Amino acid sequence: MLNRLAFLTVCTAVLVLTGCTEPYRQVEAGADQSVLVARLGPPKETYDLPNGGKRLMWPTQPMGMTTTAADIDASGKVLSVRQVLRDNEFNRAEVGKWTRNDVLVNFGRPFETAYFKRVNREVWSYRYVENNIEHLIYNFYFDDQGVLRQTQRSPDPQFDPSQRTLF
Repeated sequence: MLNRLAFLTVCTAVLVLTGCTEPYRQVEAGADQSVLVARLGPPKETYDLPNGGKRLMWPTQPMGMTTTAADIDASGKVLSVRQVLRDNEFNRAEVGKWTRNDVLVNFGRPFETAYFKRVNREVWSYRYVENNIEHLIYNFYFDDQGVLRQTQRSPDPQFDPSQRTLF
């Protein structure tokens, strides 16, 4: 009886942990696009890539912290699937070279935009979690021609205890 209980406990733990796996990680490169869409649902954003392929995106913004992006080749096969709201992805942005369109294609639509008249900068903001601990906002600042001029990380005030009210 004890062995059976231990077996059931292990099976339950495996099922729970499998369920926690990010669903996009279960789709491998080379799979057909339909497998990915069946697992994640229809993409909320789609962008054309220079090689004739597409980038499909499943954002959780404005309140979520992730955007799953899948690169699909011209024949409909998955090239890669990854979570793009991460430091290593943000760090690829090239100040002075990237434009609004580059940021849009790489990270999807921002959860918030603003324009600062005094410095003539438009800001696009993305919520994300760094190292599964720190809740941050990554900001992209564009000049009036749409060229990226600055990036900035800042704490997400939504998770700042000093900003919370009790009533």
